[in-house]
Amino acid sequence: MRGALIRYRIMAWVTGVVLLVLTGWLILGYTMWNYSDVADKPHIYVLLWTMHGWFYFIYLITAVDLTFRMRWSLWATLGVLIAGTIPFASFFADHWVTKKVKASGKLQPKTT
Repeated sequence: MRGALIRYRIMAWVTGVVLLVLTGWLILGYTMWNYSDVADKPHIYVLLWTMHGWFYFIYLITAVDLTFRMRWSLWATLGVLIAGTIPFASFFADHWVTKKVKASGKLQPKTT
Protein backbone atom coordinates (compact mmCIF):
# COMPACT_ATOMS: atom_id res chain seq x y z
CA MET A 1 0.00 0.00 0.00
CA ARG A 2 2.90 2.34 0.73
CA GLY A 3 4.10 2.15 -2.89
CA ALA A 4 0.63 2.93 -4.26
CA LEU A 5 0.34 5.93 -1.94
CA ILE A 6 3.78 7.26 -2.92
CA ARG A 7 3.02 6.88 -6.64
CA TYR A 8 -0.30 8.67 -6.17
CA ARG A 9 1.26 11.51 -4.15
CA ILE A 10 4.00 12.10 -6.73
CA MET A 11 1.50 12.27 -9.57
CA ALA A 12 -0.89 14.47 -7.58
CA TRP A 13 1.89 17.01 -7.03
CA VAL A 14 3.27 16.84 -10.58
CA THR A 15 -0.20 17.19 -12.09
CA GLY A 16 -1.17 19.94 -9.66
CA VAL A 17 1.96 22.04 -10.17
CA VAL A 18 1.85 21.78 -13.97
CA LEU A 19 -1.87 22.60 -14.01
CA LEU A 20 -1.36 25.57 -11.69
CA VAL A 21 1.47 27.00 -13.82
CA LEU A 22 -0.47 26.48 -17.04
CA THR A 23 -3.64 28.03 -15.63
CA GLY A 24 -1.70 31.14 -14.63
CA TRP A 25 -0.07 31.21 -18.06
CA LEU A 26 -3.49 30.78 -19.69
CA ILE A 27 -4.96 33.73 -17.80
CA LEU A 28 -1.99 35.94 -18.64
CA GLY A 29 -1.93 34.72 -22.22
CA TYR A 30 -5.52 35.66 -22.95
CA THR A 31 -5.57 38.89 -20.95
CA MET A 32 -2.14 40.39 -21.65
CA TRP A 33 -0.47 38.54 -24.53
CA ASN A 34 -3.36 37.98 -26.98
CA TYR A 35 -3.27 34.18 -27.28
CA SER A 36 -6.60 34.22 -29.10
CA ASP A 37 -4.69 33.54 -32.31
CA VAL A 38 -3.15 30.06 -32.42
CA ALA A 39 -0.01 31.35 -34.13
CA ASP A 40 0.70 33.69 -31.19
CA LYS A 41 1.01 30.86 -28.65
CA PRO A 42 4.57 29.74 -27.88
CA HIS A 43 5.31 26.15 -28.82
CA ILE A 44 6.30 25.31 -25.23
CA TYR A 45 2.84 26.45 -24.06
CA VAL A 46 1.11 23.96 -26.33
CA LEU A 47 3.65 21.26 -25.44
CA LEU A 48 3.08 21.76 -21.70
CA TRP A 49 -0.68 21.35 -22.10
CA THR A 50 -0.04 18.09 -23.92
CA MET A 51 2.33 17.01 -21.15
CA HIS A 52 -0.33 17.86 -18.56
CA GLY A 53 -2.72 15.58 -20.42
CA TRP A 54 -0.26 12.69 -20.15
CA PHE A 55 0.51 13.50 -16.51
CA TYR A 56 -3.21 13.50 -15.79
CA PHE A 57 -3.58 10.13 -17.50
CA ILE A 58 -0.85 8.68 -15.26
CA TYR A 59 -2.49 10.42 -12.27
CA LEU A 60 -5.75 8.63 -13.13
CA ILE A 61 -4.02 5.26 -13.22
CA THR A 62 -2.27 5.79 -9.88
CA ALA A 63 -5.44 7.17 -8.25
CA VAL A 64 -7.59 4.27 -9.46
CA ASP A 65 -4.94 1.80 -8.28
CA LEU A 66 -4.91 3.35 -4.80
CA THR A 67 -8.69 3.73 -4.45
CA PHE A 68 -9.27 0.14 -5.59
CA ARG A 69 -6.70 -1.15 -3.10
CA MET A 70 -8.43 0.84 -0.37
CA ARG A 71 -11.88 -0.32 -1.58
CA TRP A 72 -13.30 3.20 -1.50
CA SER A 73 -16.75 4.07 -2.79
CA LEU A 74 -17.40 5.18 -6.34
CA TRP A 75 -18.01 8.77 -5.15
CA ALA A 76 -14.71 8.95 -3.26
CA THR A 77 -12.90 7.54 -6.29
CA LEU A 78 -14.55 10.02 -8.67
CA GLY A 79 -13.74 12.90 -6.33
CA VAL A 80 -10.07 11.96 -6.28
CA LEU A 81 -10.02 11.54 -10.06
CA ILE A 82 -11.68 14.91 -10.74
CA ALA A 83 -9.25 16.66 -8.37
CA GLY A 84 -6.55 16.44 -11.06
CA THR A 85 -8.52 18.76 -13.33
CA ILE A 86 -9.09 21.67 -10.93
CA PRO A 87 -6.25 24.00 -9.95
CA PHE A 88 -5.23 23.48 -6.28
CA ALA A 89 -7.66 20.55 -5.88
CA SER A 90 -5.02 17.85 -6.31
CA PHE A 91 -3.12 19.28 -3.33
CA PHE A 92 -6.21 19.08 -1.12
CA ALA A 93 -7.02 15.62 -2.46
CA ASP A 94 -3.46 14.49 -1.73
CA HIS A 95 -3.80 15.66 1.87
CA TRP A 96 -7.21 14.00 2.28
CA VAL A 97 -6.12 10.73 0.67
CA THR A 98 -2.91 10.52 2.71
CA LYS A 99 -4.79 11.19 5.93
CA LYS A 100 -7.43 8.58 5.09
CA VAL A 101 -4.88 5.91 4.09
CA LYS A 102 -2.83 6.47 7.24
CA ALA A 103 -5.97 6.33 9.40
CA SER A 104 -7.01 3.04 7.82
CA GLY A 105 -3.95 1.29 9.24
CA LYS A 106 -3.27 -0.44 5.92
CA LEU A 107 0.24 0.98 5.54
CA GLN A 108 2.89 -1.62 6.26
CA PRO A 109 5.67 -0.51 8.56
CA LYS A 110 8.72 0.76 6.72
CA THR A 111 11.36 -1.95 6.48
CA THR A 112 14.99 -0.94 6.70
